[in-house]
Amino acid sequence: MRLLSIILLGLVLFASIQVIAQEGKEPNVFLITLDGVRWQDVFIGVDRNLLNSDYTQDKEWLTEKLVGQSEEENRKKLMPFFWNTIAEEGQLYGNRNKGSNVNLTNKMLFSYPGYNEILTGKADDINIDSNDKNYNNNVTILEMANRSETFKSKVAAFASWDVFPFIINDKRSGVPVNAGYMDAVGELNEKEKFLNEIQRQAPIVWKSVRLDVFTHHFAKEYVKKNHPKLVYISYGETDDFAHGGQFDFYIKSLQNTDALIADLWNYVQNDDFYKDKTYFIITTDHGRGEGIQEESKWTSHGSDVVGAEHTWLALLGPNVKAKGEISKVKLYANQITPTIMKILNLKTDEDLPAKPIDFK
Repeated sequence: MRLLSIILLGLVLFASIQVIAQEGKEPNVFLITLDGVRWQDVFIGVDRNLLNSDYTQDKEWLTEKLVGQSEEENRKKLMPFFWNTIAEEGQLYGNRNKGSNVNLTNKMLFSYPGYNEILTGKADDINIDSNDKNYNNNVTILEMANRSETFKSKVAAFASWDVFPFIINDKRSGVPVNAGYMDAVGELNEKEKFLNEIQRQAPIVWKSVRLDVFTHHFAKEYVKKNHPKLVYISYGETDDFAHGGQFDFYIKSLQNTDALIADLWNYVQNDDFYKDKTYFIITTDHGRGEGIQEESKWTSHGSDVVGAEHTWLALLGPNVKAKGEISKVKLYANQITPTIMKILNLKTDEDLPAKPIDFK
């Protein structure tokens, strides 16, 4: 009898190990957005015209640290992870100077409509025409995954902007969302307790957007502890600094966000649950103007601003062919949700207008 019990226990343990091993083979996705970052900054580096305009106060520092002898050198100085890692191991889309066009399909060209398009796979200009805190009637890829048996309770979202609980519709979807100045909840480790304490002790620059460093570390601690398989992280500082006409702060924030993404990538590549099984999909919710003229003002975006529909996209992961910067291609933001669905083998009854991106 005792021998039989030992055998049964061994079979149970073996089955548990097999389930864990099988889970570990399934792909994971980190969808990451940088609010209002222009394609020009990603692919060209520091804009000399804006650098030498009244939008910049610290011209000497930016010039010394981020201006080199070529556009290729400038962009590496500004975003080293993008151009030393993603450009070598993944794919980058959106350099319009090389015929690589990534566009929004929504006509609003500001944040809520942009995030809805990215997260649901379709624009909704009829129902989403403001940044107001209205619960989204559309189903996001996060909710879609959380409804499935495979990814139930394995989805999470972290954002600097406090509108995201409404965009993701956390009440209906059941997706845990930590956004704005929300605290981490549940059984907290010491670092999460510390983050809860200090996020309001740091300068509150904007009431609706917390500093990205807090969003990043709330996300990272949750990822370490819970190992979700679909994670959404939205960094927000860049857009708010741009609206404030602070080009030097915008650029420094962009460089810092590149470093935060590098930190996250280094973590997942050293964690057995994520290593070699994880995709990073990185993009922005909208573009913005090119200069100082009203119709193309750099501080602005929206349907009346030239270039606000122009975005960009970066892909990195185990089956992403290392093509680097892609030329002569046209993609749309509404292709991101179908691409995640294909990676995770998710099905939907909804008729999405766009096809997945072919990255193999």
